[in-house]
This record gives sequence, structure tokens and C-alpha cells, in this order.
Amino acid sequence: MSRFSSRLAPIAAVVVLAPAAAGCGINAIPTKEETAKARWADVQSQYQRRADLIPNLVATVQGAAIQERTTLTQVIEARARATGVTVTPETIQDPAAFQRYQAAQGELSQALSRLLMVVENYPTLQSNQNFLALQTQIEGSENRIGVSRRDYNEAVRDYNTTLRTFPTVLWAKTIHGGSRPMQQFTATAQAQTAPTVNFDALDPTTRPGGSAPPVAPGSAPAAGASSPAPVQ
Repeated sequence: MSRFSSRLAPIAAVVVLAPAAAGCGINAIPTKEETAKARWADVQSQYQRRADLIPNLVATVQGAAIQERTTLTQVIEARARATGVTVTPETIQDPAAFQRYQAAQGELSQALSRLLMVVENYPTLQSNQNFLALQTQIEGSENRIGVSRRDYNEAVRDYNTTLRTFPTVLWAKTIHGGSRPMQQFTATAQAQTAPTVNFDALDPTTRPGGSAPPVAPGSAPAAGASSPAPVQ
């Protein structure tokens, strides 16, 4: 064999073996891992979009001077907790960290649902174009979050399956030995129960020791008067 032929032999072997290795799924794990990470980035983007809308929503509702402050405070606090959860690339492979992230976002979803239920009782807000636009955007964000979570779960299911099935399981235990299963979104305990609001508790006339003069939503109560009841 000539020196030239001996040099070509390793190259020819690579050319022949590369398609065979690819056909055995050696590239499947990193490819599907990157797809799942991209879907995770979509989820985070949609949650961030919702978080960015909430300050404007809160300011609009506060400007309407509604009597119910507890639910509004819950939204503010839930947003702070949701945006305060530290998210790293390892979060989707850490069950505890992923659960904290999902729980915080779930609390914010519930708080927003309760707030939107409360403001339905305020005609002033329901005719406020700024509020209506924000409400539409918030509801749109919830829908986008749902779609993003579904797409992420499907990408993770595909990736996790690849780690456990033949022949790719061989690569998962050798060349791609550092690849770990990713976590999926699940229905939280809060999501199993529709949010409720006790509107009787918002009515000053039902509280011990007092009544309140009728005041239209959005107007300030008279000096010395307790908070007015929401218009039903």
C-alpha cells in the first residue's frame, strides 16, 4: 500500500462510519436537549411578559379606587415572589428548584384570577379602556403561557424518552453521560380549584359596627366614611 493510500484510509473510515453513527442516534440526545431548552426559554419569556404587564394593571386598578385592597396586595406580593425565584440553566433538571418556580408562577396566576373576578363588579373599571386593554393582554399572556408550557412538556417528553430507549440509551450512558432528565410542568394543587372571592366581605354594611353611604366606584369616599361597597 502506498503512503498516499495509507493516509486516505483513516479519512475513508470516518466518512463511512459517520453516517452509521448518526443513524444510531448519537446526535439525537444533544439535538433534543437543545430543543427542550429552547421551549423552556419560550416559557420564561411568556412569564416575563405577564410580569411586565402587571405593574400597569395594578396602577390602573388603584386609580379606580376600588374598595377591595387585599386581592390587589396579593397580586403585588405574588408577582414579587414569582420574579424573585432564581432561574438557572440547571433549574429544569432540578426537581426542587423547578417545583419552586412552578409554585410561584401558579400563585401569581391564582392571584390574578381573583383580581379579575373582583373588578368585574366595578362598572367604572369595565368601561376603562386602559384596563380593558390590559385585561386582554393579561388573558392573552395566560393563553400563551399555556401553549408554551404544552410545547415545553412535549419537547421534554421526547428528550427524556430518548435517554431511556435503544439505541440512544447507549449514548446516554457513554458519550452523553452528563445528560439528565428534565422536569415537566404539572397541574398544581391551586389549579385544581377555581379561585373564589367572598364579595360579602367586601361590603362594609356586613362588617360589625358600621355601614357606609353609597359611593360610586372610582370616586373617593366622604371624609370619615368607611370604604364603600362594590356595585353589584
